[in-house]
Amino acid sequence: MQRLLLLGLNHATAPLEVRERLAFTNDQRQAALLALKEKFPESEAVLLSTCNRVELYISRPIHAHPRPEDLIQFLATLKSIPAASFQSHLYQKAEREVIEHLFSVTSSLNSMVVGETQILGQVREAYEFAQALNLAGPALNPLFQRAIAVGKEVMTDTPIAEGRISVASVAVDCAKTIFDHFTDKTVLTIGAGKMAALVLQGFAQLNPKRLLIANRDPIKAQSLAARHNSQPAPFEKLDDHLITADIVISSTSSQNPVITRQRFESLLKQRRYRPIFFIDIALPRDIEPAVGKLENVYLYNLDDLQNVISNTRSERSTAVDSAQKIVNEHVEKYLAWTRAREMGPLIDSLYKKHHDLAKEELDRTLGKLTSLTPDDRAHLEELTRRIVNKLLHDPIKALRDSNAGHAQNIPYLHALEKLFQLVPRSPSASDTPQETEDGAKD
Repeated sequence: MQRLLLLGLNHATAPLEVRERLAFTNDQRQAALLALKEKFPESEAVLLSTCNRVELYISRPIHAHPRPEDLIQFLATLKSIPAASFQSHLYQKAEREVIEHLFSVTSSLNSMVVGETQILGQVREAYEFAQALNLAGPALNPLFQRAIAVGKEVMTDTPIAEGRISVASVAVDCAKTIFDHFTDKTVLTIGAGKMAALVLQGFAQLNPKRLLIANRDPIKAQSLAARHNSQPAPFEKLDDHLITADIVISSTSSQNPVITRQRFESLLKQRRYRPIFFIDIALPRDIEPAVGKLENVYLYNLDDLQNVISNTRSERSTAVDSAQKIVNEHVEKYLAWTRAREMGPLIDSLYKKHHDLAKEELDRTLGKLTSLTPDDRAHLEELTRRIVNKLLHDPIKALRDSNAGHAQNIPYLHALEKLFQLVPRSPSASDTPQETEDGAKD
């Protein structure tokens, strides 16, 4: 039997300076997962790392490791930071709570921007990444497949994604409080990822004088520029672009600040101290916080944008309620499926073992009763079968009627295994819930 465990933090529990210290690049994520597998070979793991959350999903045998304290120490060692610097920002979830949380995440109910669709792709990518490393198995495969299907259903069947407040729209609104008009403004994007593209699209609708895209990979810069009627800008001439820019959107994968206070302060005189609006949506941050202390510099990072979103979010309770109802229904269905998958093999094993024992004893007795007719033998076989079924009826009923919460029937299953020395069939990685990823019934 497997236990589900989640250890994580997000935009609601941890400030940006904590999240960026625990964020993972793809290379770091692969190294982390492989190290985790080496340390805990019986476990399954999926690591989700975005600009707003870092979450580690684990499945392990009952009574085995890792435990939450193991994972906390693992992260501290891996990131070379004290556990005390992030432990208070973590949430820990087990069993049913893990399922509820993951389904809410893929449905964007747990996002900084409720209704955003990017998280669904990020969860899928994290799952497929773990799957490619053979780290998602019989427990996490069906869980993440169902979670992705739930997210799709919420986005398709509810209006939660309609009229949402986005990071891009909030960034544009903030810029409007700084600048009266944009036809004479230069917008510079540093980085060519998905988040940068979304914010760039928002500013493109303001028809600025120039849109520049600087990226270390010039091909990516040219590709993004072609989609938004903008110009690729050589990354090696970034200082020149910062001198002419009025609005800067930065979202690179750099592990160190791209724009430091020292670097930008040296450009202020050439800029003639014109106002500039920085939007730093990178994790770790691309722009040193001290840059925002300079004269006529307006710096917004992810936490700043989150505060604006929280303060200006329109009432969308109907859409959220509809999405939550779908999530709740799928949680119950998934729990029922996992209970059946866990109990079925154990119940089969229990019945088989006791009927085999009864048959063995019956055959021994029948061998001594040579005068029995075929009808007499049939009656005794039926009697034996009925006695076994009656003896097993109460424990099986107690198991099936146990609390529908995933964790509550694990003690029953474990007790039956120990008391009756059962070895049930283990669920395989190919076992899937009754709904496919696209939500269609099997």
